[in-house]
Amino acid sequence: MSALGAQKSALPFIKHMATKTAKKVTKTAKTAKAVKETKEPKKATATKATKVAKPSKAAAKAAADEAAIPSPEKQEIIVQFALKSGDTGSPEVQVALLTRRIEKLVEHLRGNPHDNHSRRGLLGIVSKRRRLLNYLEKKDKKRFVQIKEKLGLT
Repeated sequence: MSALGAQKSALPFIKHMATKTAKKVTKTAKTAKAVKETKEPKKATATKATKVAKPSKAAAKAAADEAAIPSPEKQEIIVQFALKSGDTGSPEVQVALLTRRIEKLVEHLRGNPHDNHSRRGLLGIVSKRRRLLNYLEKKDKKRFVQIKEKLGLT
């Protein structure tokens, strides 16, 4: 077979590849155009409503914490486990409050077994309580044993 014959047989294949490449280029150009359109900010219109300010994350978290345990119940736990008047930050008080939140979440999960978001939150609360207990055990073994007995933890 001559060199000319080989070129003629390869010609349809080359045309096919050129067409295929051209299709890819146009598809890529369309995709790039779509991406560019989504990245461009939309121009504000005069009829657009004003934004309402959202509460900060800290305020939202504080509201969620207070919603988890009603205030009178929370105050009762604080009074029961406080080391001195006005004590709300000692490990004993924190562990007691977390234990009550854990009990409430476990109760909720018994009725809603598919609520995986709450289950993940529960795991975080349990971890936090465990860290506080580990800290208390390191600092003062006697207080650690007392809080475990008082709360009925194993």
